[in-house]
Amino acid sequence: MIELDSVPQLRQPVLVAAFEGWNDAGEAATAAVEHLEQIWQAEPLASLDPDDYYDFQVNRPVISLDNDGARNLRWPTTRLTVATSADLPRDFVLLRGIEPNMRWRGFCAELLGVAAELGIERVVTLGALLADVPHTRPVPVTAASSEPGGVEAMGLEPSRYEGPTGIVGVFQDAATRAGLDAVSLWAAVPHYVGQSPCPKATVVLMRRLEDLLEVSVPLGDLPDQAEAWQHGVEELAQEDADVAEYVHRLEEASDAIDLPEASGEHIAREFERYLRQRGIGDQ
Repeated sequence: MIELDSVPQLRQPVLVAAFEGWNDAGEAATAAVEHLEQIWQAEPLASLDPDDYYDFQVNRPVISLDNDGARNLRWPTTRLTVATSADLPRDFVLLRGIEPNMRWRGFCAELLGVAAELGIERVVTLGALLADVPHTRPVPVTAASSEPGGVEAMGLEPSRYEGPTGIVGVFQDAATRAGLDAVSLWAAVPHYVGQSPCPKATVVLMRRLEDLLEVSVPLGDLPDQAEAWQHGVEELAQEDADVAEYVHRLEEASDAIDLPEASGEHIAREFERYLRQRGIGDQ
């Protein structure tokens, strides 16, 4: 059970969570939370006891060497950090970990218990899935919300997925049942691109998170990484005629759908983001 040494007084805190594994195609979701940890200089808050939730033959501990050659053992677990910068409109609790191997309901209950102690009323989970989408088009993002009409208000496509789910779906359901405002954002990663990471999907998740939380997040070198990824995949497609033909078919299917990127809502969101980045409207 997580025990906080002290409960910090937080300003309207929001929990942002992502998990490695089945929910994290191209490592896009966990990379987004990791970026937030770095850019907001988040401080460690707590971690779960890995003995309760992980099979160490599946998720093995890792040994590393420090600069002095000393061996360090790092156990697989889920950790929480907190960002409390005065430059942010509110405080953020960031959750990044590994999908547990067992006791999922207990896992969610323990995390939500910490959320209650910290006064969190809103939970945002990030995920990424492999899908039949072309790398040459904007990364599609779908969403699910505990609030009726919440997805449409964000100008996003509601998730129509039915089938097996991962810890992101279970955690969002547990948060909703606990009475929290729970939103889940999912980026679609081209399934024919095997290598990780996929920074293009990470950038899109960051942008949608900015819109949702009305906060400006510096992207650092993520756009450059996304451009390099794009060039690498294009080279792959050009070298393989079958892949090129398959991408062309995906493009035709994608272009037959009205993309939200061309909508008035999208233009309005981009303008609002521009104003936030310029510091306009926060007076």
